Amino acid sequence: MRKFLEDHAMAGKTGARDFYEFEKALHGRLMEAEREIIGSVMSASDVDADAIEIEGRVHRRVLRSAQAYMTAAGPVSIERWLYKDRRDPTAHALAALDMKLGIVEGFWTQRAAEQASWVVTQMTPQKAEDLFARVGNMDPSKSSLDRLPKALGERWEAKRETYEQVLREAIVVPEQAHSIAVSIDGVLAPIDGGASPTEVRADAAAKGRRSKGPAGYREMGCATLAFCDAQGDLISAIRFGRAPEPKKLVLKDMLRKDLAHVLAQHPYLRLAKITDAGGDNWEYTATLPAGPEILDFFHATEHLAAAIAAVHGDGTLATRHKFELLRERLLTEEQGAQVVIAALAHLKRKHPRLTQLARVLTYFRKNKHRMRYAEWKRDGYMIGSGVVEAACKTLVAQRLKLSGMRWGTHGAQAILTMRGWDQSERFDQAWALVAATYQRDVHVLANVIDLTPKPPRKHRRRASR
Repeated sequence: MRKFLEDHAMAGKTGARDFYEFEKALHGRLMEAEREIIGSVMSASDVDADAIEIEGRVHRRVLRSAQAYMTAAGPVSIERWLYKDRRDPTAHALAALDMKLGIVEGFWTQRAAEQASWVVTQMTPQKAEDLFARVGNMDPSKSSLDRLPKALGERWEAKRETYEQVLREAIVVPEQAHSIAVSIDGVLAPIDGGASPTEVRADAAAKGRRSKGPAGYREMGCATLAFCDAQGDLISAIRFGRAPEPKKLVLKDMLRKDLAHVLAQHPYLRLAKITDAGGDNWEYTATLPAGPEILDFFHATEHLAAAIAAVHGDGTLATRHKFELLRERLLTEEQGAQVVIAALAHLKRKHPRLTQLARVLTYFRKNKHRMRYAEWKRDGYMIGSGVVEAACKTLVAQRLKLSGMRWGTHGAQAILTMRGWDQSERFDQAWALVAATYQRDVHVLANVIDLTPKPPRKHRRRASR
């Protein structure tokens, strides 16, 4: 390094491009030094013994083998001892070093895996490969980056409920929080067939089913638990995402348990249950603790705008004026919903053949008790489901619905799980839980005599002279 710096000083180079090349070369040399140090420390951490004990089973040394590892500074190759449980002829040889250091999937150091898994939840493996190449530290391949979140996802799902309980107990409620708003929603994504719509439709027809929505797309579930201040404004939120599943049962269970834990620890928090009146959401919210059921204000006004446009025309001055007037009264007046219903009923009598108007009138009558917006705003509740709507976009759509993408259920869930950690400020806690599954205690055994039965030797026949 000293020689490199002296050579650069003697060259007397100047200019932006020369400095760019110097900075790039300097970083490369520093990474080279870091890899050398990491390799030395890893080699020194290896176990060199005749026998070791792992989880109560004795393993004996069998051979020394070279292995390439991906570190946060780049690839490092070292030799380490392998051990095997000789009582099990089907057992694979294990590297004690990997278990001591918590090597992830036999390849990644924990810091490298943490960085790579976070990056690949934000962008495609190809983009992640390009990013790491530009940064100039480690250089994992696209295929390695693609496999990593899937492997981590499988480990998380295997003990998901246990890990979620740990995260649940670590929830920190903001000091200024006065209420909680829970919401649940869904968004379509290309899962299990999104790239082959013709085959999906044909398969549905062969089974006597009608293929609804975009062929090959399935609903991803999103849920949020939002902490709100005294004015009902968002402070922070916990976001959940689940791949397609019947009736969003796992998603609903996750939200229910987190909510129950928070309310048990902070019973003073008031609960608002907000949805857009889609699917079985109201049936689910009815099973949650007491709190007002609130129809998302944006969805209510969206229906209102459609009804008025059916009468006065889309985008006309009359439509905009009438809509703004009724929207304001719906939001600010104690009987705002009744005022809107009366106005729509008046329009219905004048235009009895407008089916759109009739549908919206029915919609408002059915959900009148969920539209007490002025009262709830005064009491400091959130009245919109914008948090879960945003989760549908940022948690799911921005990663899973890029051009040309197609997903399997397990791969999509792995990404959603880790993006949920990140968007809920839980990534470090969750990563520590899954990373710990790669670590095992290794005990060196002394004075161990091998009593494993050996197969009898086959005597050679002496060749006749």
